[in-house]
Formats: sequence, structure tokens, C-alpha cells
Amino acid sequence: MTMRLPLFLVFAVHALLSSALSFGGRPDAMVWDIVEKRDQAQGFVTWDEHSLFVYGERVMIFSGEIHPFRLPVPSLWLDVLQKIKALGFNCVSIYIDWALLEGKPGQFTAEGVFDLKPFFDAAAKAGIYIIARPGPYINAEVSGGGFPGWLQRVRGGLRTGAPDYLNATDNYMYNICKIIAAAQITYGGPVILLQPENEYTGAHPYLPFPDGAYMEYVIQQARDAGINVPLISNDASAQGHNAPGTGIGEVDIYGHDGYPLGFDCAHPDVWPNNNLPTTYTSSHVKQSPSTPFSIVEFQGGSFDPWGGWGFEQCSALVNHEFERVFYKNNYASGVTIFNLYMIYGGTNWGNLGHPGGYTSYDYGSVIKEDRTVTREKYSELKLQATFIQSSPGYLTAIPGSSSTNTYSDNPDITITPILANSTDDASFFVIRHTNYSSLASTQYRVKLPTSKGLIPIPQMNRTLSLNGRDSKMMVTDYDVQGTRLLYSTADIFTHVKQGDNTILIMYAGAGEYNEFAVEISSSQVKTIKGGAPYTVKSDDSDSISLFYWTATPDLSLIQIAEGFYVYLLDRNSAYNYWLTPVDKSTSKLIIVGPYLVRSASISSDELHIKADFNASTTVEIIGVPEDVTKLFINDVETATTTSGLSVIANVTITPPPFTVPTLSELTWKYADSLPEIGEGYDDSSWTVADKQFTDNTYQPLLATVSTYASDYGYHTGVLLYRGHFNATGNEKSLSLWTQGGSGFGSSIWLDNHLVASYLGNGSAEGNQGKYDITAVDLEAGTPHVFTVVVDNTGLNENYDPGYDDMKSPRGILGWRLETSKATNTPINWKLTGNFGGEDYLDRTRGPLNEGGLHAERQGYHLPGTPTETWASESPLDGIDQAGVAFYATSFHLNLPSDEWDIPLSFAFANDTAAAGGAYRAQLYVNGWQFGKLTSNVGPQTVFPVPEGILDYGGSNYVAISLWALEDGGAKIPALELVAGVPVWTSRDAVELVHSPAWVERVGTY
Repeated sequence: MTMRLPLFLVFAVHALLSSALSFGGRPDAMVWDIVEKRDQAQGFVTWDEHSLFVYGERVMIFSGEIHPFRLPVPSLWLDVLQKIKALGFNCVSIYIDWALLEGKPGQFTAEGVFDLKPFFDAAAKAGIYIIARPGPYINAEVSGGGFPGWLQRVRGGLRTGAPDYLNATDNYMYNICKIIAAAQITYGGPVILLQPENEYTGAHPYLPFPDGAYMEYVIQQARDAGINVPLISNDASAQGHNAPGTGIGEVDIYGHDGYPLGFDCAHPDVWPNNNLPTTYTSSHVKQSPSTPFSIVEFQGGSFDPWGGWGFEQCSALVNHEFERVFYKNNYASGVTIFNLYMIYGGTNWGNLGHPGGYTSYDYGSVIKEDRTVTREKYSELKLQATFIQSSPGYLTAIPGSSSTNTYSDNPDITITPILANSTDDASFFVIRHTNYSSLASTQYRVKLPTSKGLIPIPQMNRTLSLNGRDSKMMVTDYDVQGTRLLYSTADIFTHVKQGDNTILIMYAGAGEYNEFAVEISSSQVKTIKGGAPYTVKSDDSDSISLFYWTATPDLSLIQIAEGFYVYLLDRNSAYNYWLTPVDKSTSKLIIVGPYLVRSASISSDELHIKADFNASTTVEIIGVPEDVTKLFINDVETATTTSGLSVIANVTITPPPFTVPTLSELTWKYADSLPEIGEGYDDSSWTVADKQFTDNTYQPLLATVSTYASDYGYHTGVLLYRGHFNATGNEKSLSLWTQGGSGFGSSIWLDNHLVASYLGNGSAEGNQGKYDITAVDLEAGTPHVFTVVVDNTGLNENYDPGYDDMKSPRGILGWRLETSKATNTPINWKLTGNFGGEDYLDRTRGPLNEGGLHAERQGYHLPGTPTETWASESPLDGIDQAGVAFYATSFHLNLPSDEWDIPLSFAFANDTAAAGGAYRAQLYVNGWQFGKLTSNVGPQTVFPVPEGILDYGGSNYVAISLWALEDGGAKIPALELVAGVPVWTSRDAVELVHSPAWVERVGTY
């Protein structure tokens, strides 16, 4: 009899042993003192009830979620981080996918595209902090929620205190947290916060919840590996779990998530009633009043399932209007640690995605999957972030209660105050429609408290307007570089001090009337540029100047006093403005015109600007120091003229001529990738399904042996089964239960005869069918074989502890070969998946990139495959019967990538009728799986592939598997390599990712 310790003693003993054996200080030191290390961290990252302090400076954390593993080109990470920095953000949050780093128990590896050090280095170079989120569970719409497939064989409950589960996490957590620890701010790195676990918010009723001992174990894993920065949580909703003061398992800073519109991309115009969060402030005061109000994930887009509507509709759902209403509502709640999920989604390359989504993980994000920033929501977010970062008083202002009558004369308008802490600070007022989804144009007036008392606004005999799904942030007693802005009804972009000049930039929707009042004499008011959509009224006795104006597309620049200038813009014009720090100094330039501005620096008399351009444009630079006489844009000296406060330069871009190959005209080579249905195929090397038990606690065995793929080490991609039986002559039907996850499909052959295919749909993760097999002559005593192909679309996530959804098995779950005599004929099964299973060969591309198709097992998806003896056939012609064909070709690219960023995508035509039948395809580019297409399910047909995976200056190998599911076969109706709009870029050069070539694999079958 084995004595089992109570769970709390297991945790206590583990903590003592870990403390005794772990390393501390710098990660390679030999002494660990958790109290000392946490105290040491406080000199770098501290907090109060208002905000975080970094190096003693109070900061607003504007963060966006990015997953390095979803962009497997490390030299492009800086490009994305600079685009995030250009928004006015100062932080990113990253998940880390355990399944990619420990494909076999005990074998942790984080090299090549999985090495995080280049990402940390890029963040430091970009000036971006990092919130690290290593899990061990991450959700993140990745296969298994980040859990490696071998966890299906762990009997203990996942995300619980089960000792075998906890032990399974130890190796990963120690190694990954040690890597993160070396990049902490305490050692000069960018990591300022770490999140243990993920959305630990609910559990099965049989579990103790919240389980403080479990959370404490995860926290201790991080601390034992050297983590000394503060820990932050992300409750899935504002429940207060594990907040400071709640007892064992508490974090340093409490945070939660928010996805108020959900994920209904089918109806992008629908904002459901009562989905605008209005209790964030009150919940925070109750749950964690001593920490900054933190939203660790807030909706930045939406995932989209198989059979969904595509990410452009997801972007329309969570668009610029959503940002105006929902994000400003969050500011009204006083958020000061604010992370948007996602800011850049990337790609579910190489089978890393969960079954609820397809290859693209664009997410409808601010930055598109191909890294372009063409969505209006990018520009809108830039306006907001730049304003908040320009308004230090916001960080200590106190959120108040929303009201329909305290400040406004119209009950259709709701105003939420964020009131100043003192008379020297600004107050902010967030204005929205009371019915937050209203499309109305509503007229209203306000009364706002100021240092001059309660002021009715507008002062003139006018009304303000709120048009449709919009929201505004008015200010009172707002400091503009030492001058008091008594109030403004227009939104502020930014304000800067440049030498002796103060620049203030305001904007509003076109045609909207606005007012602002400033404590300054108006005697020097004059128009510097543009028309005059403003009027000024002065009260000399009180030194108050009142300006009222109507926003138009024409710029108006006015001087309201010596050295004080105001830009009055409409919103669309404001989109073209960038606030850009000069080097790492406190000086800032305002740059107008480029598609993107990355950086600015001054050296002697030279101003150097790094910017991107997708069209010829006029560049205006506001605030160039007088001693600067030369301008270099992307290292090219550029002629300038001077106009008032601005230096003007004309940038003409002429994309160089280039071509991309016409894929239909290339010579394609063909190989059969389902020889398993051919006569005499030898499966003697396949894995025998002989386990008479399973450790999978999610699904009890339905047969005498397990055919669950993960029981045998196959966790990813296409799975194949061979079922041998000796006929009695009475076999009539095969009942078969296959399961591969949402969007999956399967095909069944008896010998070389297609019995049936399950074509799949966007929701069902399994299929149970009964199939007539009498079309095949099953003479008594003759041997036969079933061949079953199952498309595994990924392992389920494990959102709720205790349900163990991740363990839902893949492959064949149950079977019965029935005879006319009401008996069953035995079947002996073998199976295979990716070659080697957990002992996968391709360490560069990781454990998930390959599936079990014959061509994949041979490595034919890898560049250098000897295709010379293959037949010359094209996927555009396809095959005329059910089966799996494999096609390969090569082409050369010669694109001007040193100075031009040219997105490339593989575009498939999705016409089932023209295809001749339903099919599934996989796209491999230089060995990397960058596309998984289902013709009858959809929706994705365009697959971006980044430079670095594609060699823009050399040879490229492209392979496609074509699985025809129906008797008539299938073809790909059309396939093109499509180039996006070329961008003259200032990004760093892209380095080609190491893509090992084909070598003959020993022991393949």
C-alpha cells in the first residue's frame, strides 16, 4: 500500500526541495533568496494604486499582444515591434508555446526560430517592454492551448494540483523561466512583468477553486528559475481571483481580460445590447484597490473558425469605431496597464493552431498578417495612445461614475469623468452615446467643472455633436507645456515643446463644431496656414481666449500667442501625423505624411528619418532645430524647403520593376502520396496499435485496444491507419468513429476501393458513420485491409480546469466490422503520423510542422528533394480519383528586398465545381507548412508567406499535397503568387531563415 501525502504537503515538500536545488541571483548563481530578489526588483519596477513605475518613473503601459512563434522569421520581429512602437505603445505581451519547445517529455529546446533571445534583443532595440506569459497553459488558439500532445498520457487533471501533471510542467517551466529571467529589467533586459498561468477563472465543480496551492506552485516554479519582476494575473473576467490579499497563490498585480463583442464575425455591424463594460471601476475598487487597474487582454480583433467569414469581417467587427467607444470607455475606468489582444496575429504555420481556427491568425488585428498597417484602426489607435502618453495627469486622475444628467443636457449622452487629484492637474471626460451602439447624430451641450468654476459649453450659441459610433475625450485644466488649456471639446493628439515654441494638435470629425479655451492673451492670434474655420473671443480681464472652430479636411494652423501654435485638423488628416522621439532624448518631432515613421535622429547638422512609404508624398517635419541643415530619409539626402514651423520635403517613390513567377506555367512534379492503398504495400514498420489500456482519462476505450494517436506519440497533422482482417465472406458494413477536431475530414478505403469520405464542416470534431462494404468481393479466408486517413486540425484547448478537453483523442476512436450473421470480424490496426512521432527529425521547424502523409514521412516537402524521376504533372490538372497527390516545383525570385518590403501570398481559387470535387490541400514553402486549405469548408484561400521563409533573392521550393476526398478526384482550379503593394522601407534587412534541405531518411516507410 502506498501512502499518499495530502496535496498541501506535496506542494510544501516540492517548494522546499525546489528552494534547496534551484539557482538564483543571476540565473547561473548558486544562492537563492526569494525575499532578497523580490526586494531587489522593486528598484526597477514598482507600483501604487494608480500605475506602474519603471526606473522610478510613473508610466502608462500601452501594450499589444504578439506571439513570436507565429512569425518564424526572427529578423522581422524588429519590424513589427517598431510598428507597435510607432503607435505610441511602450510594451508588448507575449505568450510562449510549450508544445513547440518540448515535443518529447524531458527534451526542452528553444533554438533557431524558437529562440527568444533575438526577440528580447529586438524589443530592447525598439524601446519596448515585455510582459512574459509562459503558462504553462496559454490558450491562445494554439493546439492544446500550448500543452504538448504527450500530456494526453498524463492521468492527473490538467491545470490542477495532480502531482503527475505538476511534475510534467517542471522541466518546461524551469527552462523557459530561466531564459526569461536573463532578459528581466533587473539584468538590463526588457521584461518588466510575468504572468503565471492564464485565465485561471473557473473550473469543474469537483475541483477546489480557486486553488491557491496550485497557483502558488506555478508561481514558485517561476521564482525558483530566477524570476524577480512583479507577477500579474489575467482573470478571464473581473472576478478578483488571486488578487493581492486573497491568500495563498496571490499575484503582485491583479488584472483581467475583456472581450465585450465576442467573436461573431458573421455580423460585423452588430453590437449586442448591454455589452459595454460599465462596472470595471467599481470591481477594481473592491477587488484590488492597491494595484493599478490592469486589463491584461482586451479585444483587439477576433478569431475565426473553419467555415467562418474571414478576417476582414473580423476587422470590421472590431474596427476603428469599436476602438473609439470601447477603448475610451476603458480609459474612463482608469486603466493604466492596457494590453490589446492581438496587436499582430501572424500565422498558424506548421499545424500549431487549435482546431477552432485555420492557418491565418490575422485576428482582424491592427497590424495585418502580412505586416502591413493599412487598416484604419491602426491610425485611430495611434491617435489615442499618443494622447494618453502625452497626458501624464491621466495616470493619477480618479475615475468617477457615468452619468446622463450630471454633465450633459441630453440623456442620450453619457459622460464619465476622470477627475484630477489636485487643482494643478487635468480632468478628463469621456463622452459616448447612452445607447453605446447608437448610429444617431446627437446634439448636446455640457457643463464641466474647471478651475474657473462650472462652465457651460459651448460658450457660443451652438451645440456639440456626437455622430454615430463615436466617443470623445474632453479635457479641462489641461497642461500644455506650461500653459493651461481651460477646456477643449475636440480630441487632442499631442503637444510638444520645440525650442521656444509650443505645438498643440487637435482633431475632430469632419464638419463637427468644437471649442477650446486657453489661459493666454489672444492679442497675437493669427492664421499661419490654411483657411480660417475658427473664431476667437477673448476675455482680457481673465486672460481667457475662447476659440470655436469647425473641422475641415483643410489644415488650419494658428498662432495664439508668441511661440504658441495650434493645429486644427479633421480626424482623417490627423491620421497622417506621427509623434516621433529624437534618438532617446526628450525631444520629439511631429512628422506628417509617411505610411510609417520608425525613428528620427540628429547628428551634427543632419536629421535622419527612418520611414516607410507606399506612395509618393509630401513630408512635413515640424520642429526641426535651426542648426539642422540637411535631411536624410532612409539614408538618402533629400532636398527641403522651409515653411513656417515646418521643413518640407517631397518624396517620390518609383517601385523598381520586378516579376513573380506564374505558378501555372511552372513545371510541377508529381508523386503519389497514398501508396498505402496500392496492392502489396508494406506496413511492417508502422506502429502496432496494441495497447490494451489508455492513460487518456477523457475518453475511455471503446474497443479492446487503443487507437488513440497520442497514446503512440502522434500528435499533429494527418494521421493514417491500416486495419488488417481476414474475411469470412459475410462482412456487410464498417462502423467507424474518427475524430480530428473542428473542420477535420477523413477518408476510408477498403483495399484500393474508396468506401466513403467525411468532408467535414466548421463545427463537428468527430464523425460516426456506418458504411456499406459489399461492393468489394470479400471471399472467405482472404486478407484485406482498411486504410483510413484522418486530418488532425489540432488538439482542443483546455480552458476550464477539470474537464481535460485537451485530452480529447485524435484518430480512430472505435470500430466494428459487422457481418450478416450479427457477428464482428476482428481488425488488427496499425497507425502512423509524422515520421518519428515524438522523436521528430526536423528540429529546425519543430515538432508540429509535419504530418503523416507518405510524402511528409519521406521528407519530400523539404527543399532539395530529388524530383527528377517524378512525373511532370500539375496540381492545376489534379487527379481523377480519390487519393492524395503530392506536387513540387521550384522557382527563382529576384526582388529588391534591401529597400522594398513586398508582401507575397499564395492565392488559391476556391471553386468546388471547377475543382471537380472536395479537396484538402497543404502548402509547403521551403519545407515550412504555411497553408492548410479545405475547399468545401473554407474560408481561407490566400496564404501570406513572409520574406525569410521565401528567399527573395534565390531559389524556392514549393510543395502541395492534394487530398481528393471524392470518387471523381479533384484539382486546384487556379493558383497564383500575388505581390502586394511595394513599400519603400527603412526596416532592417531580412535574414533568410535556416531551412535544412532534404536528406534521405533512414527507416522511412
